[in-house]
Amino acid sequence: MTKYKLEYIWLDGYEPVPNLRSKTKVEAFASFPSLEELPLWNFDGSSTRQAEGSSSDCVLKPVASYPDPARENGVLVMCEVLMPDGTPHPSNSRATIPDDPGTWFGFEQEYFLYQDGVPLGFPKEGFPPPQGEYYTGVGYKNVGDVAREIVEAHLDLCLAAGINHEGINAEVAKGQWEFQIFGKGSKRAADEVWIARYLLLRLCEKYRVDVNFHPKPLGMEYDWNGSGMHTNFSTAYLRDVGGEEYFEALMAAFDDYKDEHIAVYGPDNHMRLTGLHETQAIDKFNYGVANRGASIRVPHNFISNGYRGYLEDRRPNSLGDPYRIAGRVLQTIETVSTDAFDESVRIPEEVAA
Repeated sequence: MTKYKLEYIWLDGYEPVPNLRSKTKVEAFASFPSLEELPLWNFDGSSTRQAEGSSSDCVLKPVASYPDPARENGVLVMCEVLMPDGTPHPSNSRATIPDDPGTWFGFEQEYFLYQDGVPLGFPKEGFPPPQGEYYTGVGYKNVGDVAREIVEAHLDLCLAAGINHEGINAEVAKGQWEFQIFGKGSKRAADEVWIARYLLLRLCEKYRVDVNFHPKPLGMEYDWNGSGMHTNFSTAYLRDVGGEEYFEALMAAFDDYKDEHIAVYGPDNHMRLTGLHETQAIDKFNYGVANRGASIRVPHNFISNGYRGYLEDRRPNSLGDPYRIAGRVLQTIETVSTDAFDESVRIPEEVAA
């Protein structure tokens, strides 16, 4: 039997944005434990804004697990929070979202690396040269001497953990970076974003660097980009059938539910969605081919492939909860019945014969 270090990870009850919390449980197993072997575990919810001190027990339910590459015999255990009676805690956003393994999500997580209260590479007072060369930039003047070391180490940790990490790049503002996570199903994709965030936060501890996920950390008054979490999505129907009529109906539904989307796309989005800096205004909805100033960016190959493939919702911000974001996207998609469109593309029986 081997003793494994199980790092139970969950979202606390802070609003409007939950924080990641974790604690370690040591358990013996004959081999790397399966998800089914991982036990429930309780914690003090009164210290995480999830319970009162007079009745403080909350329960952690493992829902996904990954090898922890930073620890010998370590396991990263993503958990849902339950009430003592086994029902989902009100803060448990994962338990209530719709899920469909045929719906694929690609999250583009932007963030700033901060040290001593300013983004990495910023002087203690004032600003560095304006935006222009930082995006996908190379060289000390653009990325400094430690940021790339951090993001490369984070990439390696994610890959070693089995996270479906798809890439990294320096972003438009100095000190700003991005990583991309892909997953099939809203819950699985969001699990991996949260674990990737956790690994980045934990990694940065040893560099004495903070990760700032705020969508507009430098404020609205300055000409610096904010941070988003652009959400690419594709259903089996959108990939295999699609069609212009279905696409138009889908975009009409996204327009109808634009307020419901904004409500779960991350706090302080009014600071970021201004119509400037590659955004559409927060109270408007539009879509456009290769338009990074639109609510929904439509790739060229989506059109050329017969309106089939994936779409990019550019409104979610870097602080957003990927569970809520993916759940809302899927919820809106489910309002558009495919029956009428199936009839329009069905091969007549006499032709098939």
